[in-house]
Amino acid sequence: MTQQLRIDFVSDIACPWCAIGLSSLQLALSRLDDTVNAEIVMHPFELNPQMGPEGEAIVDYLGKKYGRTPAQIEETQAMIRERGASVGFAFGPRNYVYNTFDAHRLLHWAGIEGKQLPLKLALLQAYHGDGKDPSNRDVLVEAAQSVGLDAAKARDVLNGNDYADEVRAEEQQFQTMGIQSVPSIVFNQKYLVTGGQPVEAFEQVIQQILAEEKAGA
Repeated sequence: MTQQLRIDFVSDIACPWCAIGLSSLQLALSRLDDTVNAEIVMHPFELNPQMGPEGEAIVDYLGKKYGRTPAQIEETQAMIRERGASVGFAFGPRNYVYNTFDAHRLLHWAGIEGKQLPLKLALLQAYHGDGKDPSNRDVLVEAAQSVGLDAAKARDVLNGNDYADEVRAEEQQFQTMGIQSVPSIVFNQKYLVTGGQPVEAFEQVIQQILAEEKAGA
């Protein structure tokens, strides 16, 4: 008998650990396919809310934000590529950091259209895999079209101010809950797991939650 599981995934397209965490979570769910029926809902978080439209070189951005040297940044990038490969996500060249607010607006709309998770995966691939600019509206429309969303409607959303208030309200909601880093994953609206955890860790957490939910039913 399969059990229902709601998964609220708070993340940013700019975050490499969010790409790793989502891939890892999906692999864990595939291993538990006969016991769980999961609904994954994406929620916005901006790592770089003040980032301008031109973006910023990763080396400069991380150097200023965390005080890291170019050598330290490259070492971290290599580790991220290795972790990504272990869960089936191939990181490509990422030389710049961009603003992701429009991408979050588009993801909100995709949720209404029933295509939120596929679009999230497409956007993570576009940025982290292909090195594309997720603040560029042509890139966003291309990603939307690739998962079966209407390109003209996607562009209308982006050209207006659609869902801006909703995105900001969601961001505020999760910050008020104490979420300050991503990915933050909330299972059944009460169990919080943070970070790009290994597949086995997600698998263990999900099994434990299902057992507790079943016992309390």
